[in-house]
Amino acid sequence: MSQPPAADSPPRSRARTIGTAVFAAIAAVVIGFASFFSIQAASGGTDVRNNLTLVAPAAAGGGWDTFQRELQQTMRSNGLVNNVQVANVPGAGGTIGIGVLSQQPEANNLMVGGSGQIAAQVQFGTSSTIQDVAPVAKVLEEYDIVVVPADSPHETLDELVEAWREDPRGVSWTGGGSFDQLVMTEIALAAGIPPAETTYIPSDGGGEAIQALLNGTADASAGGFADMYPQVESGRLKVLGLVAEDRLSGAEEIEQIPTLVEQGLDVTITNWRALFAPPSATDEQIDQLQDLVGEAVATDEWQATVEQNYWREAPLQDEEFETYIQDETDRIANLFEEMGQ
Repeated sequence: MSQPPAADSPPRSRARTIGTAVFAAIAAVVIGFASFFSIQAASGGTDVRNNLTLVAPAAAGGGWDTFQRELQQTMRSNGLVNNVQVANVPGAGGTIGIGVLSQQPEANNLMVGGSGQIAAQVQFGTSSTIQDVAPVAKVLEEYDIVVVPADSPHETLDELVEAWREDPRGVSWTGGGSFDQLVMTEIALAAGIPPAETTYIPSDGGGEAIQALLNGTADASAGGFADMYPQVESGRLKVLGLVAEDRLSGAEEIEQIPTLVEQGLDVTITNWRALFAPPSATDEQIDQLQDLVGEAVATDEWQATVEQNYWREAPLQDEEFETYIQDETDRIANLFEEMGQ
């Protein structure tokens, strides 16, 4: 997913400045995308079954973009919507996308979002937050795995954690975005290591994190399964554990990856994906969008996509989903406090 690089994570004193800058960026993007949404509405109306815009709050190629384009294809191939398009609105860890969506007057716009946006709004004090838009449904979760270079002296998670306890700054971690740093922080807390005393080397995406591991810049990483596991299969990285409540199903080698919980570390934070509508959407329109999403995720095409991307379905909506969002916001804010940010 596309997120603000954590390398220059600002202190709290700069949050107001960054929030103002992001607000200005949102204003510029809203103007630029207003014509796009207007054209979409004019070409097919505003009924969600007739004309739908799927907003990916990131550039093409990342996790949010992949989710929306797979959803677009599913809806097209199954005739669920007459006209469905993807609009990329990148910037500020997905919060510019929130700002754009929050100003749309029609309900036929669905943005994908989740924990990455909450991390950005907490870390950077952005003017737009996930609470500004209407939750439709949580759809799935993606999981991190803990990996080390293939030639690492650490063969198990216990060995890695023991070395980390002995020298918290001496074992350097990396990850592809803010979420991966949150995972590392939860692991540190579970292992009794002060997160503020650890060494974290931020990377701009999974590919850069992998390079940091391979060139010796970093010793370990908590990274997205889809990014990291192909490097495990190629023999360039070793996987030490899965950050999830339960093991993944699939190929035998995937099912054999133990969770961190199994290994004594109660770390289960997930990178979840959900869909949001403009705050202008009525209860009836939210119901219509929920029905549409439910039909899409029940198709064979979507089920194949879930398996292909190592995702896990995790449906949630209505009051339970709203409570979940607030709980996740509080949890992520506490983790940033533990990091000293």
